[in-house]
Amino acid sequence: MSEPPYPTREFTHAHDGERLSAVSAGPAGRPTVVLLHGAGNGCKERLLPLLADVAAHGGRGLAFDFSGHGGSTGALAELSLRRRFEQAVAVLDAHAPAPGPLVLVGFSMSGQTVADLVRHYGRRVTAVGLCAPAVYASAAWAEPFGTGDGRFSEIIRTPDRWRDSPALTALRSYEGRAVLAVPGTDAVIPPEVTDAVRDALATRARFTHLEFPDAGHRLGQWFHDHPEDRRTFVTALLGAPAPGAA
Repeated sequence: MSEPPYPTREFTHAHDGERLSAVSAGPAGRPTVVLLHGAGNGCKERLLPLLADVAAHGGRGLAFDFSGHGGSTGALAELSLRRRFEQAVAVLDAHAPAPGPLVLVGFSMSGQTVADLVRHYGRRVTAVGLCAPAVYASAAWAEPFGTGDGRFSEIIRTPDRWRDSPALTALRSYEGRAVLAVPGTDAVIPPEVTDAVRDALATRARFTHLEFPDAGHRLGQWFHDHPEDRRTFVTALLGAPAPGAA
C-alpha cells in the first residue's frame, strides 16, 4: 500500500439521523477526489490504497461509507439510490465545499451515483472515473433496496428497464476527463450496460477506456490487491502527478 504524503483523517458526518463514517487524505487546495464504493458488502476500507495513491499523486482523497455499510449507521435495506445521492451531497458540501473542483470515482452501483452528482454539481466536476459501473431505471431511483423481494429488485430485474436511466443522459452531456475501467470478465454488469456507458462518455468527454483482463467485477478489491493497475487508473484519471507529489 502506498503511504500518503499527508496523514489520513477519520471522521463521521451526521446526516438524516445517521452517522456516516469517512476518511480523507491529501493536501488542501487540490481537487477533491471522491471515492464511492459499490453495493452489497462494499465499503471504504477496500478503497484505502486508492485513497493513498490519490494523495501520493498530489490530490486530496475523500471516501465514506453509505448508510448500512462499513462503519456507518443505518440499515442497508432502507438505503436507496436517492439516499445515496443525498448522502454524498451532504458529505461533499460539508467537507469539499464550493468552489473547489471535484473528481468523482464510482464502483459498480456508484456509477449511477456519480452520474447523479455530475448532474448536480455541473462544471465543478473536472473528471470522473467509473469502475464496472451500473446505471438504473428512473423508476428505481427512490425505491428502498429492501431485501431482494421488493419494488427495487422487481424494477432492476426487468430486461432493458435501465435504458431510460437519467445517468446515461448526464454522462452524454459531460465534457470533462472521463475514465471507464472494466474487468476482463464481469458476471454482474451486462455488457449492454457497459457499452451504453462507454458510448455516453465518448459523446463529449475526454475519454479513456481501460481494461484489466484478469479482473472480475469487484474492481475495488482488484485495485486494493494490484498496485500497478491501481496506479494506472489514478494516472489516467488525474494526469501527471502534481508538482511536489511523492
